[in-house]
Amino acid sequence: MTLRVNLHELGAMDGAARAALMLRADQELGDVLERAAPIIEAVRTEGEAALRRFARDLDGVTGELGALEATEEDFEVAYRAVEPEVIAAIRYAVANIRRFHEKQLPEPMWLEEVRPGAFAGDRWTPIPSVALYVPRGKGAFPSVTMMTSVPAMVAGVPEACILTPPTPQGGVDAATLVAAREAGVGRVFKAGGAQAVAAAAFGAGPIPKAAKIVGPGSPWVVAAKRLLAGRIDTGLPAGPSESIVFADETADPRLAAADLMIEAEHGPDSSAYLVTHDRAVAEGALAALPGLIAALPEQRAGFVSTVLGGPRGGVVLAASLEDAYAFVNDYAPEHLEVLSDEPFAHLGRIVNAAEVLLGRRTPITLGNFVLGPNCVLPTGGWAKSFGPLSVTDFMKRSSVGYVTAAAYPEMARHAHALARYEGFAAHAAAVAMDRDRAPVR
Repeated sequence: MTLRVNLHELGAMDGAARAALMLRADQELGDVLERAAPIIEAVRTEGEAALRRFARDLDGVTGELGALEATEEDFEVAYRAVEPEVIAAIRYAVANIRRFHEKQLPEPMWLEEVRPGAFAGDRWTPIPSVALYVPRGKGAFPSVTMMTSVPAMVAGVPEACILTPPTPQGGVDAATLVAAREAGVGRVFKAGGAQAVAAAAFGAGPIPKAAKIVGPGSPWVVAAKRLLAGRIDTGLPAGPSESIVFADETADPRLAAADLMIEAEHGPDSSAYLVTHDRAVAEGALAALPGLIAALPEQRAGFVSTVLGGPRGGVVLAASLEDAYAFVNDYAPEHLEVLSDEPFAHLGRIVNAAEVLLGRRTPITLGNFVLGPNCVLPTGGWAKSFGPLSVTDFMKRSSVGYVTAAAYPEMARHAHALARYEGFAAHAAAVAMDRDRAPVR
């Protein structure tokens, strides 16, 4: 395999070249949007029949698909098939993820006395239903199953189901079923890609219509979410994986190189940069990468090589530490790892990153699997305005107000003045009425 890892020297780049480094796969959907539209329409009009056809034609199912929903026997077989150490790891991760997300739970309701006798506040309740998308195209992801399912259960969503592409044999990845059961979600359906998003939006066969769909996915999933945003809440924008490993002069170049490969191995549509202002770190990482990549399985080595030698990856050498901070904040990565002997010294300068993992002992691997914070994160630069998936993504907030007889006259007087100014006669009339007079019977 011929290996070429990009070295991008920011000081020698013009604005256009620097802007090109910011592009991600899910920002260049192009014909994917056009090709996803007929898939969505087929699911809307044909329902389960379309899902079965796409399982064969798009997901590559050659075996017997059987029922779209995983059965109790499927769960039992999965527990026998998954190695005990993997089941133990799933249980360990679920416990950490649950503990973290329980801390995010807001007060069920609060009221503040904004004026004497006038109260206003919030009430939080779970959304009625959610579809949890778990990708499978370039690997199995029980981790995503846990990260989407646990906060939904902590939030108290009454109807939750998992949508995941079927295996070539027509089944469901065994560890995904184990993770679903351990997290508390009992319904798992065999549907992937744009067709799964459509099934959640419209309902299809046994797959129920959902109020919301969350979870990362391929450009096909991203495209379908965009097309169906008026039909279903599509949550935070989570597309192909992306990362920045930020390394200062104290970082070990070999560690930086190893951690750069973490998100790059997800697939050729990933984005991954090592950003440093120190030339020795940059050159040391470049020297270490060929050997590290060669030690990977062939498929993963191919993915890493494609990303680091392509338009969305490599080593970025900044002209200064300030320039490195600016690049990170402009990029707004999904995952940010800070390699430094003093990682907290850099934290205050970084404001746009969905996840910040600090120090040499906190690689992205821990964040993806077992640390507790959610690894379903905004991609495509959306970390500038979105945060990680959380318990509140599975809840909705209602404003609550209560005004007593003592507070009403003053409030009504000011509201009446504003209603008249804005020309809303009915608004004004409503607060001009005597609200304490007994109704005529």
